[in-house]
Order: sequence, then structure tokens, then C-alpha cells
Amino acid sequence: MSTGFALDAGLVLDAGLAALVLAVAVGAIVAGTAFAAVVGFVTYGLLLALVWVRLAAVDVALTEAAIGSGVTGAVLIAAAARLRPAEARSAAERPGVPLRLAAAVLSALVAAGLAMLVLLPSAPAPSLGPAAAVHLPELAIGNPVTAVLLAYRAIDTLLEKIVLLLALLGVWSLAPDRFWGGAPGQPHAAQQDGALALLARLLPPVGIVVGVYILWVGAVAPGGAFQGGAILAAMWILVMIAGLRDAPATGGRRVRLLLVVGPAVFLAVGLAGFVVADGFLAYPASYAKPLIIAIEVVLTLSIAVILGLLASGPPGRERQR
Repeated sequence: MSTGFALDAGLVLDAGLAALVLAVAVGAIVAGTAFAAVVGFVTYGLLLALVWVRLAAVDVALTEAAIGSGVTGAVLIAAAARLRPAEARSAAERPGVPLRLAAAVLSALVAAGLAMLVLLPSAPAPSLGPAAAVHLPELAIGNPVTAVLLAYRAIDTLLEKIVLLLALLGVWSLAPDRFWGGAPGQPHAAQQDGALALLARLLPPVGIVVGVYILWVGAVAPGGAFQGGAILAAMWILVMIAGLRDAPATGGRRVRLLLVVGPAVFLAVGLAGFVVADGFLAYPASYAKPLIIAIEVVLTLSIAVILGLLASGPPGRERQR
């Protein structure tokens, strides 16, 4: 009886979580203001992280919470604040009922198609899992997600980091020419006695330790560079928002070095594979684990800096000479 009760409780939890995710998603779509939509989006991301935990995909849950809700939420909140003066004007330009109805029908059709793919899969479902698992022990990486991302999907992982860097360059390109290389926005006024300032003093030491731990444990358990870098970026963003530290100039050599060191080391190790292994992004069997950990460490630094600067926005002040 206890087992049946546990199964029923889990089913009720999953059903309630699914209903809550749908309700929050609809709320974010129909929100009347941009800020309300962003709050709904952040809540939606946190609920999705719980869904991934229930699906035993802890790595994806960590990434969703850190990137999908944390850093992306901060970027969207900043964007909503910038767009607030134009929000009243854009409200009068909302699409008509026919266009909104067509969008709703199309969305329903896409959702139904995805549901059919999930609920009516081909039998047996095709999978490369067994073939991939055969060679994973050669990497000596206990976390199969990290092993797959840095071995089988290494090119995709490298391109993802380069895309992040290009996204930051795209944000910087929004700045006027005279601000190129300067600091993002205006400095935040520090409130020495405020709750935010207190939080920005207490939380970052703990967050840095957690971020480094998430990076290090990623070799044997859920975690890794993306999750650790996002946590470090969140701590940095908190310090800047509280006004304890100003955003750095985007033209500084140290900042730009940290931005490119991760993808550069990743690319260098990949090119070295032509000489010491079988080809591009191939690892020698005896050095696979140290090389993967080294790549993860430098990628964490670059990811943290990129995400922090993405949240800061384009340069808004001239560079100090």
C-alpha cells in the first residue's frame, strides 16, 4: 500500500506541476506589460527546472535555472526597463483579433504535434545511447553528460561558446561609435544600508564557492562549465546592481582576454588533436580527462564574463583614456 501511495503522490505532483507550467506559460503570453511577462518567463523557467529534476535530468535542470531563468531573466528585466517609455505607444499597435486567433491555432497545432511525438513514439525508439556508452569509460569522466558534450558533441559545444561571444559583440554593436570600448550604462548608486547591498556582500562568497564546486563536480556528477559559469555571472551581476563595483570597460585587455580564453583554448586543444590523436577535437586516451577538465575551467571563466557583460548591456559611457 505504501508503494502505491508513493506512486499516486508522484503522479499527482507531476500532474500538478504540468498544469502549473501551462498556466504560467499562458500568463506570460497574455501579460499586459513587458515586466509582468518577464516575471512570468522567469517563473516558467524555474518550474521547468523542477520538471527536468522530475525527469532525472539534473544537468539540464541546473542549466535551465541558471541560464533560462537567472541570467536571461536579468537581461530581459533590463530590456523591459529600457522599453518602458515606448510601451504605451506600442500598446496601441497590438495585432487584430484575426491575427491573434491564427497565431493561437498555429500554436495549438504545434503543441498537438509535439504531444503526438512524445505520447506515440516509434517502437522501439531509435537510440545511439548503447553505442556511445561503450566508449565513455575511455575518457575516465564519471558524468556521461560532460563526456558526451566534450567528446561526441565537442564541435557543437565549441560552436555554442563562439555563438555566445558573437551575441555579446552584437549587443556591443548597439552602442554609438563614441562609446565603443567604454563601460556599459551608468554606474549604479550604492546603498550602503539597503537590503540589496547586504545581499551583495553576503551571497557572492557563498555563490563563488558553489560555482567552483559545480564546475569541479561536473566531471563525476551533474554540473559543469555552463552551470558554474552562470552562477559566477549571477554573483557578479548582483554586485554590479548593488553598486558595490562598477561594470568594467569593454575595451580593457583583461576583459577581452577572459572573453576569448575559453573558446581559444578549446580550439587549440581541438587542433592539437590532429597531431596527438586521430583528428580534430580528439583526445589522447591517457590525457583525455585532464584536457577535458582544463577546457571546462577556462570555459567557465569565459562564460561567466560573457553572461555578466550581456546582462550589463551595450557600452553607454566613453572609455577613460
